[in-house]
Amino acid sequence: QVQLVESGGGLVQAGGSLILSCATSGRTFSTYAMGWFRQAPGKEREFVATISWSGGNTYYADSVKGRFTISRDNAKNTVYLQMNSLKPEDTAVYYCAAARDDGLGPPYEYDYWGQGTQVTVSS
Repeated sequence: QVQLVESGGGLVQAGGSLILSCATSGRTFSTYAMGWFRQAPGKEREFVATISWSGGNTYYADSVKGRFTISRDNAKNTVYLQMNSLKPEDTAVYYCAAARDDGLGPPYEYDYWGQGTQVTVSS
């Protein structure tokens, strides 16, 4: 059993910043990768960023590259998403997910998902 809990969402003006946290509990796996996804109203869920627990490699969607940073704190079993220069199109529910990391990189098969946290960016 792995539980993921996102926090840190909220309302921010365009150009502002937010940091999201994803706290994991229940079990830990040295080979787990962690990812962030988002889903805007009326749209499909899309990939945002992922980080390998074992290798420290990061990957980003083109839409957020250079603005968002994914990081980890293994001692706290927590993954973060630092979001800078936010745009109205970043408005979405952001989800944290965990996947077994086989060392081959993305795409990963995400087995566990959090409940999501709302991020709203005003123009």
